Parts: sequence; structure tokens; C-alpha cells
Amino acid sequence: MGDKRRRFHEEMTFIKRINPTQYEIAMGFVPNMRVPGICYVNSALEGLLFDELKAYSSSGGQGGFLPAVKQMANVAAMPGIVQRSIALPDMHSGYGFAIGNVAAFDMSDPEAVVSPGGVGFDINCGVRLIRTKLTEADVADKKEELAQALFDHIPVGVGSQGIIATNTKDLDTILEMGMDYSVREGYSWAEDKDHCEEHGRMLSADPSKVSQRAKKRGLPQMGTLGGGNHYAEIQVIDKVFDEVAARKMGIDQEGQVCIMLHSGSRGLGHQVATDALTTMDKAMSRDGIIVNDRQLACTRINSKEGQDYLAGMACAANFAWVNRSSMTFLVRQAFQKIFKQQADDLDMHVVYDVSHNIAKVEEHLVNGVPKRLLVHRKGSTRAFPPHHPLIPVDYQMIGQPVLIGGTMGTHSYVLTGTERGMAETFGSTCHGAGRAASRNSSRRTLDYTQVLDNLKTKGISIRVASPKLVMEEAPESYKDVSAVVDTCHEAGISKKTVRLRPIAVIKG
Repeated sequence: MGDKRRRFHEEMTFIKRINPTQYEIAMGFVPNMRVPGICYVNSALEGLLFDELKAYSSSGGQGGFLPAVKQMANVAAMPGIVQRSIALPDMHSGYGFAIGNVAAFDMSDPEAVVSPGGVGFDINCGVRLIRTKLTEADVADKKEELAQALFDHIPVGVGSQGIIATNTKDLDTILEMGMDYSVREGYSWAEDKDHCEEHGRMLSADPSKVSQRAKKRGLPQMGTLGGGNHYAEIQVIDKVFDEVAARKMGIDQEGQVCIMLHSGSRGLGHQVATDALTTMDKAMSRDGIIVNDRQLACTRINSKEGQDYLAGMACAANFAWVNRSSMTFLVRQAFQKIFKQQADDLDMHVVYDVSHNIAKVEEHLVNGVPKRLLVHRKGSTRAFPPHHPLIPVDYQMIGQPVLIGGTMGTHSYVLTGTERGMAETFGSTCHGAGRAASRNSSRRTLDYTQVLDNLKTKGISIRVASPKLVMEEAPESYKDVSAVVDTCHEAGISKKTVRLRPIAVIKG
């Protein structure tokens, strides 16, 4: 026990608090670090970070997992990384990269790599917020009816299949065109894509780089929510922090009803990642790439394998945007059915749509010099500042909207990007609460009837396809989303605009 305790104390000598919201992980914490690590965490959250590291060290590294702080440090050892490996306050252990980890790689460095573990298996898992002109009073006596209508319209659950017909030819078009397909087919309003990251289409997509197996998995899943932490929620604004920004987004009235969708690329994205990991294992051996963790499989950005993955990843991202657009179509239908009004009369416009799992080529300043970087964001959100050319014209003065989904039954937030975030985190911020307990632990320690009863006592209508899986998504399984958001706000890497409270939850 003495050796294990000594190991933990030795590791902690590499970690120091540099201000109230940041810890620095010095080079040497793990072998071969090329840059330091930065963890954004306040006093309310730091215990979770170090308790996980202590448990790992005390077990002598046994247990089959790496703590998140080790994972983000291993990322700091990857070829071509610049400035720092960044951990946001919702960080928790993932595959390869920690979830909540941001890292950027220099496109001009021939050694620089791309890693599927830095994007995740649910490529372009993201969040979309739809506003309405309705108030909580307007829906009070229709809440159960609305929840049931959404549950009936949107296919949910792990094996759910879409009701929007998609054939093989359509799928290739979706993978290439993204939301331009949705607009063409009438599933999206033309203005929806203007309020979507990348306008809902990555132009680098090449459907020929997506395997037939991935396409087969994605074909029946268009317009489906899926399971796990994916959800559709009816929410109401319960606090406005920044009236100017909220007014620009049309979400400035307390009690105003909104709908939040959280889903991604489903089985197609998962298979794109799986296929790439297999290919990259071989490329690493060929090119002599060495990493600290075998889950950090990667390849040179400019290699055939790297370019193929980025083209396939872009296809999966486009699929996810069309998926969320298709569900937006179904949400509008459900509200039209209940309120006997057209969706445009209900002001059901898309506020914004953000990605939480993606890698993108962007320009950032590195030591005062503009550089083209491949920014990996895994469980984090792009948060560009005011006047950035890649955000919508009507949001130029306030910065990019950032959508932060809460845990089942807790608050969600809308933030905006800042100049400080652009300088410190490559224009990135948190994406949600972040898990505090594993899924297995949640299943062992929580009772699903109790979780559902707790939601009902809060006045939240709930519809779930698999009640027993609700335990994995209970608020007790997650960090406090408000503490996560407060950390980012206090650090200045994003700015609080609006807080939303759920009144109905639809889950797989």
C-alpha cells in the first residue's frame, strides 16, 4: 500500500492549480508528453477528478480503465499536437481520448495525426434547440398529450428504425449533401441550415469511403433518436442571464417553451469509427507511430488512411445533421397535431444545432502565428466568438450559440462563445454534465422505478422505450451540469445566456 500511495503523491507533484478554474498537468506526468495538459475544473468538481486518479493508482493500474486525467495526458504525447491537451469540466474516461478532451494538430507538420478516438464512435452526436412562441401555461393541460405525441412520432430506443423512407441511393446523397438533402426533400425549412454548424454539410464528405456495412446499419435509422443518453425534451426557459444574446436568438422570455433534440449518426457513425480503427492499427505499424495507449490508434493526417477517415467521418456528420433535421420535421408535425396550428405560426425555428463529437480543419493562432489545425473535439462544443466568419450573420454580435444538454430531469443551458475561449481552448467549451458514475455502477445502485418517480414528483412527463435503462441516465450518474457550466463561465471560455428546465422527457 505504501508504494501505491507514494505513486499517487508522485503523480500529484506534476499537477498544480494555476487559477480558480484551471489545473496544469506538467510534462512528465506520463511518458513522451510534447505539450502540457490543462484541466478546467472548479472546487466543486475537482474531487471527482482526483478521486478517480487516486483509485487508479491505489489499484496499481488494475481495473481495465484509464482515469480521464491520464487519458488527456496521453493525448499530449501524440505527434503533431500543438499548445496543450485540454480537458473541460465535464471530462470523464472514454475510449482513447477522454470525453471532454480537446486537442489540435498542426496540418503543416508531416508527423501530425488524426485519431478516431478523438472524435468518438457516435460521430457528430450533437444537440439542436427549436424555439416556439408557446408558454408553459399554453402547454400545461396538454403536456402529457404532447409527450405522447413526440413519443409516437419519433422512433426511440437502441434498435429503433426510422419512419422516413430511405433507399440506398438516398443514403449516398444524404452522406454527401447533408442538410441540403433535407431542404430539397422538404424535411427542413430553408433557413434551418443557416443556424446549423457547418450549415449542416461538411463538403469533404465522400460516400465511397463509407463501408457497405456502415451504410447497411444506417439505412433504416434515419429520423431516429436511439438510446443511451439521447433524448428529446420539451423545456421552458426559467432564467435569462444575457438579455441581448437571448433576444437575438428569440429565446428571451421566461416560461417560453423550447424543444431540445440530442442524437447523432447512430449505427452508421459507429461503424465508420470501428472500420477506421482497424485500418489505423495497420498504418501505425507501417509508419512507426508510437502512442502511450493502444486505444489512441491514429495515422498521419495526410496519409491515405487519414484522408479516408476524414472523408468517412464527414459523411457520418452529414448523416447526423439529416437525422436531427428529420426529427425536427417530426417534432413540428407533433406540435401541429396537438395545437392545430402550422409550425411556422408556432415560431418553431431552429435556434442552433451544434456537434459534440467531430474533427475539423480550422485556423487558429498558435504563439501569435495563424495555423491550419485539425481540431479534435470529443464531448466538447465549438464556441466561436463574436464576429467570427463561420457563425451565422444574425449571431455575429453575440458569438456562436452553444447548447449544453443537462441530465434527465436537470437544467440545460445555452451559452455563447468568447474571445478568451478562442485563445485558450481553440474556441471550445463543455458539452454537458459528464458522467460521475459508470453505466454498470448506475445499474447496480439505482432503482428505475425510483428514478421515474423522482421525475414525476418534479412535474416532468416521461416516456421511455426501456425503463430499466433509465438508471444509466439518472441525474445521480452525472456531475452537476450547473457546476460544469459555471466553471466555463467563470473561466471566460463561454458565457451563460439562458437556462432551461425540462417539463417532458422522451428517451430510448
